[in-house]
Amino acid sequence: MIPIHDLNPRRTPPVVTVALIVVNALFFLYELSLGQRIDGFFQTVAFIPARAGDGLPEAAGSALVSMFLHGGWAHLLGNLLFLWVFGDNVEDRLGHFRFLLFYLLAGYAATGAHYAFSPGSTIPAIGASGAISGVLGAYLFLHPKARIVTVVWLFVFLKLIEIPALVYLPIWFGLQLLSGLTSLGAESAASGGVAWWAHIGGFVAGPVLLLLLGGRRDPPEPERRRLVW
Repeated sequence: MIPIHDLNPRRTPPVVTVALIVVNALFFLYELSLGQRIDGFFQTVAFIPARAGDGLPEAAGSALVSMFLHGGWAHLLGNLLFLWVFGDNVEDRLGHFRFLLFYLLAGYAATGAHYAFSPGSTIPAIGASGAISGVLGAYLFLHPKARIVTVVWLFVFLKLIEIPALVYLPIWFGLQLLSGLTSLGAESAASGGVAWWAHIGGFVAGPVLLLLLGGRRDPPEPERRRLVW
């Protein structure tokens, strides 16, 4: 299921969301310019769990850089699509500065979750997925009734349908959780592949960080009093 857009108007322009998309794209263009040197670049600057004990400043710096690195076009475009669909409304609620802080903290929470489940991994952990997972968790908390216009495959046909966030996002999270549980104890959990627990950690951290930064759901509209004649 691929989200296309949501039916959820915003009140302010998504300045930070757009800026994050641009910065991620610029980082990726730089990666492409490296050619065969890209693997050495990842080994030097990206977060590697097995090296996290070298020092907190180094680990924090590499985790920050890793949030803006991607392993290919599909990785990049998929992440940026989710950020565009869901990020604007979370930014709208938090405001620009607090949303940027939220995004970075969600990325760090995701990195921490990945480290907790793969502390010995020597594979660079790259991608914005963890931070964006935090955005998804916050979106679900804020807008459970919002409808997500989604592309679904029905046999050999593609169809656009509207799915409530309260359905779409728990399904997404459930798939991440199932994959994460399946990976426990498997060689892939420490040697590469998808960092499922970063997705899980980011998603769970999203609503918590949102509340800590002052984000709240809109209060329900008061019921209109009716006159009985």
